[in-house]
Amino acid sequence: MEQFSGVSNWRLIIRRETDGITILRACTCDRKAALPETLFGLPVTALGPRALCPTAVPEPGEMVEITCGRGGDDWDNGALEELTLPAALRRVEDYALLNCRSLHTLHLTDGVVFWGGGVLMNCRSLMRLHLTWGSTQGDTLAYFADELSRELDVTVDGPGGRARLIFPEYVEIYEENCPAHHFDYNIQGAGYPYHHCFRQKRFHFQDYDALWDGYLAMDHEDATALALAWNRLHYPVELGEEAELGYQNYLRAHAGETLQWLVEQEDASSVAQLLKWTEPDREELSAACAAAREQGAAEVLAVLLEANNHRFCRKKTFDL
Repeated sequence: MEQFSGVSNWRLIIRRETDGITILRACTCDRKAALPETLFGLPVTALGPRALCPTAVPEPGEMVEITCGRGGDDWDNGALEELTLPAALRRVEDYALLNCRSLHTLHLTDGVVFWGGGVLMNCRSLMRLHLTWGSTQGDTLAYFADELSRELDVTVDGPGGRARLIFPEYVEIYEENCPAHHFDYNIQGAGYPYHHCFRQKRFHFQDYDALWDGYLAMDHEDATALALAWNRLHYPVELGEEAELGYQNYLRAHAGETLQWLVEQEDASSVAQLLKWTEPDREELSAACAAAREQGAAEVLAVLLEANNHRFCRKKTFDL
């Protein structure tokens, strides 16, 4: 068995191809792990069927162990919560991530040209995606939005900068209609248009922003709407003036809730930015200050106190 040092602990079974490495099996004991970019001087370009499935049986192949000086006892991917895939990855075969139930965050580059069937089956915690776009956009984002109907929090790094996109949840329901001897198909939740706002599997910011008014007109989660509006304003890649105004108006109407949300994240710079866009009233500022004190968020509290003093505690002056 070949042994290498790396940034994560892995026990791998691989197959060398003419132009890259296929990982047939990959097991880690880490909660946060990154698969190797290269092995034996070749890029890692493929994940085989059930490559990271915790219950998959071993495959015939070359065994490789990667260590980073620390590790645990359970090498079954059961604790894996955050995974980074190799930048040169081009193929992900059937059920590659099957039953990775703890996995909630995935980092990858938009270069995969083949996704097998059931790749994300039973990845019930997966809600965050960090995607790097190259000079041309692939169809990875469309694939994930179509496969996962739950709420997705997607960070995209591309030529235009960083964007952060929320894809609200929707649910597909099949109900048996016994008298008619068929099943009725229903969609619940306002997120369906967001998950399918792609043209030929390519994402367009203008199409995404055009869904905003329709989303607010439907039954939706206020917390999701707040996060969606904030992220588009905070990362305004290709954000038009009309869409910007719509998002700002929503945050102004929900200034108190937005402020509480940012205080919970202990994000002082974002709190300062929100206070430039909106004007929370005295009660909302006081509640945010109390929350910051309770959390011990000193930087956030300083920003809030300065805003409170500037707006509501100015010293009186008298003319003699």
